[in-house]
Amino acid sequence: DKIVAAPQIQGDDHILEIGPGLGVLTKELAKKAKKVTSIELDKSLFPILKETLESFTNIELIHADALRTEPPRTAYKVVANIPYNITSPLINHYLQAANKPESITMLIQKEVAEKIIKLTPDMTVLSLQVALFGEAKIIDIVKSDCFHPAPKVDSAIIYIKVHKEINIEESLKILKLAKRAFKQRRKKLSNTLGDMKEKLIKLGIEDKRPQHLTINDWRKLLQ
Repeated sequence: DKIVAAPQIQGDDHILEIGPGLGVLTKELAKKAKKVTSIELDKSLFPILKETLESFTNIELIHADALRTEPPRTAYKVVANIPYNITSPLINHYLQAANKPESITMLIQKEVAEKIIKLTPDMTVLSLQVALFGEAKIIDIVKSDCFHPAPKVDSAIIYIKVHKEINIEESLKILKLAKRAFKQRRKKLSNTLGDMKEKLIKLGIEDKRPQHLTINDWRKLLQ
């Protein structure tokens, strides 16, 4: 219910669902949205899904890898209950897509969700990327004993509201620069970005580490 409520689905919305599983969440999304496109990699689930969802006329099932699938060309929202090992690639895929979603709602590992929402002074490459493209918040924590069999980790529902206006070129340049610095995150920027030492000194951030920079600091570095 909380996953369905987070994206504030309207009657004319198109929902892109990743990993419908047995279709439990798919049905709830279809009750609220105009259309639900569900991408599932496991073909063995399709007979079950077709039976479970046969009463709905607004659901399209696609057998594909979501990481290799082009998103819709019209407005859409992503809702996903995914294998946790593809969390970062999946977020990257949709935030950097030509046509970005209005929002992304995912059930992911709690520790990863906490990293995503952390900004200065504990920023990571992933949290920086999400902050460049949108605004993230944790909707709720889902304890491991809510699942059967219970996993070893707790989960979290994360909601990312994607910015309507994004300077793509600038954002990608910031990420490229940040990845250089984060390779040695314990070192000062004067060591990891030595070729930019004069600018670092001018901005007064030569002794800082990458996780301590704000988005504005990264922007000024590129100017």
